[in-house]
Amino acid sequence: MGEEEQQPINVERAGELVKSLRESFSSGKTRSYAWRISQLKGIIRMIDEKEDEILNALHADLSKPRLESFVHEISIAKSSCTLAVKELQHWMKPEKVSSMLTTFPSSAEIVPEPLGVVLVISAWNYPFLLAIDPVIGAIAAGNAVVLKPSEIAPSTSALFARILPSFIDSSCIKVVEGSVPETTALLEQKWDKILYTGNAKVGRIIMAAAAKHLTPVVLELGGKCPVVVDSNVDLKVTSKRLVVGKWGSNNGQACIAPDYIITTKTFAPQLVDTLKNSLKSFYGENHMQSKDLSRIVNSHHFARILRLLDDEKISGKIIHGGERDEKLLKIAPTLILDVPDDSLIMQEEIFGPLLPIVTVDNIEESIDMINSKPKPLGAYLFTKNKKLEENFVKTVSAGGLLINDTMMHFANPNLPFGGVGESGIGAYHGKFSFDAFSHKKAVLHRSFGGEVSARYPPYTRQKQNFLRALLTNNILGVILAVIGWPRP
Repeated sequence: MGEEEQQPINVERAGELVKSLRESFSSGKTRSYAWRISQLKGIIRMIDEKEDEILNALHADLSKPRLESFVHEISIAKSSCTLAVKELQHWMKPEKVSSMLTTFPSSAEIVPEPLGVVLVISAWNYPFLLAIDPVIGAIAAGNAVVLKPSEIAPSTSALFARILPSFIDSSCIKVVEGSVPETTALLEQKWDKILYTGNAKVGRIIMAAAAKHLTPVVLELGGKCPVVVDSNVDLKVTSKRLVVGKWGSNNGQACIAPDYIITTKTFAPQLVDTLKNSLKSFYGENHMQSKDLSRIVNSHHFARILRLLDDEKISGKIIHGGERDEKLLKIAPTLILDVPDDSLIMQEEIFGPLLPIVTVDNIEESIDMINSKPKPLGAYLFTKNKKLEENFVKTVSAGGLLINDTMMHFANPNLPFGGVGESGIGAYHGKFSFDAFSHKKAVLHRSFGGEVSARYPPYTRQKQNFLRALLTNNILGVILAVIGWPRP
């Protein structure tokens, strides 16, 4: 970015920024296939050439293991961009739809067009992926874009500001760094769409700001993602997938990480023992020394998680872990059994390495428990019971469901990723990202032929009969009306 754009953004400068982007968008260049492809290929080059710098930034922000950063952020981002390059021509094609008898002769189509100038506000927990993935969709759809990376991941934010302009058209794609004042200044502007990833509290602020301009939003907000574990499972596989889903994904700092487990009282002891064994196998006897666990992002979130952990309502219920090191911002993977529903840890999204376990008499009770709470971004079930699986899929409302694993649905670009209710509005990923930043424009083509006098006054009885028959698809009535039968 130029020196001017690196200065702090206030409302006036944000307005100038949006104005310049609107001028670039109005020039029409972002609409072309060639422009879109060149930007997407530029992002792929950036990922390839700057992989080490990206990995270093992620480690600086979260102490994230390099393999985890590559698997969960870099590889997914590159796959997303590669898919967009491969499919863009197909995505951009108008979709032919059927015409109706009432508009005969005609042809109809749905034409995807870019919305205009869009704002992407990304999250800190996957600061590379959650920033660049929506931008890929916005570019593919032909928009001008402002990316606001999270200031809570300052190294990754600074990296975007420094390297992205070298690989894309910076007259149409901008990076704005900063915190609350800069975000507030941006939200004062009129956008054609805003995509925000974060928590529901800020999501409400985003939505209120967007409402002033009737700006549509995509909100990815998270929530308390439940995991139901039936006794009819492969316990070792279940345990490994649970552990890697919870702690192998940013040490629990993920919007779709398992937030709590529901299992039966009789099965809980076996599940707990196997979870402990898996934790020991993955992270050693002393989890605090493991290099394969991310740290808590900052002291604020460290204190927030400790507030949940030190709640007197779960005193004596910690059955594994609980160690903490404020200097290193580390909290050990922690299991908490028989957690009361009114405890803080069951009322707030954990977003950290604590995993409560709630027990019920019958596994079927778990569905009612989930449905009694706000709708989560993800919900997981481990079982070999097909009837339970069918009931879970049919009756549990969540952004996405996954059977016999956790989080893996995020990696499938053919599935929409998004929330419902408290967990979010709208979805993206793959073609859904293109759709999220496109307007589906209805287009009807007619020639000057095919005139029907019944459209026009005066509305005689014969015309009325014809139009009634036409609008109710009564072909025989249309024919009779045309020949003038029955006679008045």
